Amino acid sequence: MQIVLISGVSGSGKSIGLKVLEDADYFAVDNLPATLLPELIIDLQAAGYRRVAVAVDVRSGTSIAALPQQVERLRGITSDLRVIFLDARDDTLIARFSETRRTHPLADEEVTLAEAIHKERDALAGIAELGHHIDTSDLQPNTLRTWIKDFLEIEPTEGLTLMFQSFGFKYGIPLDADLVFDVRCLPNPHYDPVLRPFTGRDACVIEFLESVPEVGQMCEDIRRFVANWLPAYARDNRSYLTVAIGCTGGQHRSVYIAEWLGARFRDEVRVLVRHRSAARRILDQGAAAASGK
Repeated sequence: MQIVLISGVSGSGKSIGLKVLEDADYFAVDNLPATLLPELIIDLQAAGYRRVAVAVDVRSGTSIAALPQQVERLRGITSDLRVIFLDARDDTLIARFSETRRTHPLADEEVTLAEAIHKERDALAGIAELGHHIDTSDLQPNTLRTWIKDFLEIEPTEGLTLMFQSFGFKYGIPLDADLVFDVRCLPNPHYDPVLRPFTGRDACVIEFLESVPEVGQMCEDIRRFVANWLPAYARDNRSYLTVAIGCTGGQHRSVYIAEWLGARFRDEVRVLVRHRSAARRILDQGAAAASGK
C-alpha cells in the first residue's frame, strides 16, 4: 500500500493537493484525527485499497500532536509512506484568507487572523520536518498540482532527490530551500530589451550568459560545492535536498543556472528542476508552442 499524508498550515493549498490525489484514484480522506490513522490504514488495507491519501492538520484539534508517533507506526505497516508538508509566508496566507473570505480554523472573535496563523505554526512545529516541504507562497495552483504529481511519480529508492529551484529575490527566498545561492552579481539580460521577454531556457538568453566568463565560473563553483557536500546530505537520511538559485526577478540568470546544474547532476542522482518565479511564463511558452502560435 502507498500512503500519502498531507499536512501544513491553513491556506497553503492542502485541499488542492488532496484533490490531485483523489483525481489520481487515491482513496482520499480529509481532516482525519491523527490518532485514528493506523486504524484507518489497517481497515483500508484489509479492504484491498492500494493507494490512500489522508489530510491531517490543526482542524483535528489537539490530536495533531500525535502525528509524529503515528507516522512511525505507519512505517511499520508500509514501506511506501510519503509525507507532504505545505507552507506559505504569513503575508501570503493573510492575503488568501482575505480573498476567499474564509475563516481560519483557529481564529474567533478573540483571536485575530495573524495570531491564529502564529498559533497554528506553533502547533505544527514538530510536523514540518516529517516529509517533503513545499513553500506555496509564489506558486499558482496549476504549478502546485504539477509539483505534487512529480513527487508522487518518484519511486522509493535509497538516497535523495536533488532539486534545483530558481527564484526571484524580489519575491522572497523560498521557505523550502536547503541551500541558497545568490547570482545577482552576474550580468542581467533584463537590461537588454531584446532579451527581456525571454527566460533562461531560451537560446538567445543562454547564448548571452554563456558568453560571460563569470557565469561559467559561478556555475562551476556551485556545482563543485553541491558535489562535495551531497554525500554528507545523503548520509543524513534526507529524501530531498533543495538548492535554490536566486537572481533579481527569477527569470533569466537563476533559470539558466538551475537548468545547467540539473543537466550536470542528472547522471548521478535523481534530479528535479523547478522555476518558481518564471513558472507561469515558461508554462505560457509551452502552451503557445503546443498550439503552434
